[in-house]
Amino acid sequence: MKKSDSTEDQPASHLIDKRITELGDWRGETLSRMRKLIKDADPGVVEEWKWRGTPVWSHDGIICTGESYKSIVKLTFAKGAALDDPAKLFNSSLDGNVRRAIDIHEGEEVDPGAFQTLIRAAIALNTSTAKAKPRRAK
Repeated sequence: MKKSDSTEDQPASHLIDKRITELGDWRGETLSRMRKLIKDADPGVVEEWKWRGTPVWSHDGIICTGESYKSIVKLTFAKGAALDDPAKLFNSSLDGNVRRAIDIHEGEEVDPGAFQTLIRAAIALNTSTAKAKPRRAK
C-alpha cells in the first residue's frame, strides 16, 4: 500500500517547489534564487529529486545538489575539484578530491555571474566526459 504523501509519482520540479515553500524562510528564498540562476544558465537542465529529498540539477551527469540545513544552504558540485573557481565561491568540502561546495549563510549573497560561470563549467566538464567515454562493442 502506497503512502498518500509518496513522492514516487511527483515530478522533481514540483517536489523542489514544495521544499522551497516548506522552508518558508531565508533558506527557501536562497534555494529558489540559486535554482533560478541554474535554470537561466542552462534552460535544458534536468531537475531530479534524490536521496530522500535532495534537489539535484543535472546535464550529462550531476551538476550540483541543493541541500538545506538549519544555518546554511549548501550547493555541492559533484566534480567541483576539477573546476576553475577564480571568484573563490567554493568555501566548503575543499579537502575532497572530487566535490566542492558553496555554503550560503543567512544574509549572504553569491555573485550571480560567477555562479553561472561555475554552472556552465560543470556542464562543459560533464559533456566532455560523456563524449570521451568509449562505447562498448555490440
